[in-house]
Amino acid sequence: MKTIAKIFLVALLAAGTMQAAAFEKVAKSRSAKVTISSEKPITTGYNDLNILIDEKFADAAVKIKVFMPAMPGMPYMDNVAEAKNLGHGKFTTNVNFSMGGTWQIHIFITPKTGKKIRVKTSVNI
Repeated sequence: MKTIAKIFLVALLAAGTMQAAAFEKVAKSRSAKVTISSEKPITTGYNDLNILIDEKFADAAVKIKVFMPAMPGMPYMDNVAEAKNLGHGKFTTNVNFSMGGTWQIHIFITPKTGKKIRVKTSVNI
């Protein structure tokens, strides 16, 4: 019984110290893989997003565009933000999801040499 209690306690402590993202999504294009994450669940309003890209694009400029296409009775909505380079392929930015629904996400990676890359995904708020 004591062994089971010790195992449970160790598992509980390990789970408490792990820093898992509240939101994480992986998106791929032909030439890049991007992981988008947030420490908090994505909600309406402004959200801090972390972007992790392939190390080969670590010196690239990264821009994110979130948008919701126009629908009957509702206009097109978008928000574009430049991402701050934190080094080693890690970037951070802040975007506004102005209402609930399905938002399209386009991440534009512009390396110092070579072609601009667009990685697409979506998120439900």
